[in-house]
Parts: sequence; structure tokens; C-alpha cells
Amino acid sequence: MTRRPVDLLEKYHALELNTDKFDFQWRARLLQSVWREEQGLDAGEYRGKLRGARLVMPQAKNTLANYLTPTIRDVVRKEVDDPIQAKGKLYGRPRIYNNLLSSQPLCFNLFGELSLDLDLATSVLCDITEGRILRVTAIDFEYSPGRGDDRYTGDRSAFDVYVRYTTPSEGKGFVGIEVKYHEGLADPVADHRARYDEVASMMGCFMPQHLPKLRERPLQQVWRDHLLAGAHKQVDGFEDGFFAFLYPAGNTACSDAVDQYKKCLSSSDSFQEWTLESLVDRLMIHSSASWIRELNRRYLDFSRLPL
Repeated sequence: MTRRPVDLLEKYHALELNTDKFDFQWRARLLQSVWREEQGLDAGEYRGKLRGARLVMPQAKNTLANYLTPTIRDVVRKEVDDPIQAKGKLYGRPRIYNNLLSSQPLCFNLFGELSLDLDLATSVLCDITEGRILRVTAIDFEYSPGRGDDRYTGDRSAFDVYVRYTTPSEGKGFVGIEVKYHEGLADPVADHRARYDEVASMMGCFMPQHLPKLRERPLQQVWRDHLLAGAHKQVDGFEDGFFAFLYPAGNTACSDAVDQYKKCLSSSDSFQEWTLESLVDRLMIHSSASWIRELNRRYLDFSRLPL
């Protein structure tokens, strides 16, 4: 880790020595804190301390200031605040409202506009998949084909973002996306289920000698989502379907884990890694919408940091 600018981090209420373990984390926290101040938003408090990458509640919930455009805020109201639409979905509250670093708000800031502009979504996702996606037909958030359903993985895993599409042969396809920003892959390992091994065998893309490694941190979370995609494709009769892991290139915890994960695969047809930068670059190629520039400015433009 490079030497942290302690005075600068303290100025923006962004010094979190116990939480930010590698360079990208403190840089991302500082970038979000700078963005908050640019928006004229007060820093929220947590455990008696001002935190630069948090907003004040309940104002954050009432205004949805964590979201970039009125359109995105409308999508959040529909998907998160509507109790019928949100039923069974595991949105972290109040994080989804007041935490500027959380990946759940990023999901909406990145895919909220696209969920209502399927032509742009089609152009971008066709591009990043090199034609595997012919036409995007729907985008959902925090989606699982069946939480706790033993036909799938029997656990409560879900995709952060779920894209339905038509294949070049006019079949049905999907991509389940896991989104990371500031987070690593250090969550506790869930109890192993025999169903995981059954699905892994059915998918046929995992090297048997690496299965013990896939059951452990930091790879298990990626593996479980990948398994969910494999089971979903088989159980629900999709022509095509795959899992995509989306993260910022500078998040070394994620990039290192993905490098390890790919070495456990005998086939990568059902797994793709996308960097946040590559997806935003394609958005900029296919659209000049101002929300894309603001998305890039908020989450990826580290040149703006007063270092």
C-alpha cells in the first residue's frame, strides 16, 4: 500500500484505517467524499463519528441523493421503496440510501437508466459480449430464480443485476451480474451444500482438483453465483446464460480473486469478467448522455483527487 495522505483523508472525514485495507479502498472513499461535498451534501454520522462517504438519514432516503438522475431515482422508488416490488429482495437498508461506497447504489446508477433504454443496453452489452447478446429484453435488480429452492443452489444467493436477452439465433438468454466497488471478497464462507457439488458436476467447467479452493474465501462467493447461473440455465431451459463479475480494475482484491478463479476453470463459456471501466467506456462510445459522464466522474475519475 502506498503512503496515505492522512491530513487530506481527515479533512474529508475519510480516514478509515481499520476498513480500507488496500489502496483502491481509501482512494474510492476519498473520491466519494469529494463528490458528496461537490453536491453540497452533509457527511453522515456513524458510531459517533462523521463519515465522508455517508449521507445523513433520513434525508438520504427522502431525497435519494445517492442516485445520479431523476430517472434513476424513479427506478429506485419502484424497485426498492415499493414493498410489493421489493418483496423477497435483500436490499441493505439504510446502506442503499446513505452509503456512497456500497455496490447496491452503484447497480442502480449504472443500470437504472439502461433498464428504461433497452436500445442503449443492447448496444453496450452486445459490444462487451462480442455479439453474444442480440437484443436486451429486460433488466432486473437483486434477482434470484428461486431463493432457497433446491432445484437451483438451495441458498439465498441472488444476482445484483439480471439481464434477459435474445440470442443471435432468437433463443432466450440471460446474464446474472455480481457488482463490486469498494468491497473485497472477505465475507465469511457460507456452509457448504451438497447441491453445489451437484451443480458443479453438471456444469462441467470446473477442474475437480480445484473444488476445495472454490469452497473457501475469497472464491466461494464468486463460485456460488456462477453455480446459480449454471443451475438457472439448465432448470429453466435457456439457450444461453452466463455469470459476469463486474468490478473496478483498481480493486486488487477482486482482480486477484478473479485471476485465481479463472485458473480453476476448464471452460470459461459460462463466466465473464467485466471491469467497470470497460463497461463505462462502451457506454461513452454508444451514448453522449450526461449521466454517463457523471457516473464516470463520480466512481472512476481519480484524477480529480486533490493528492
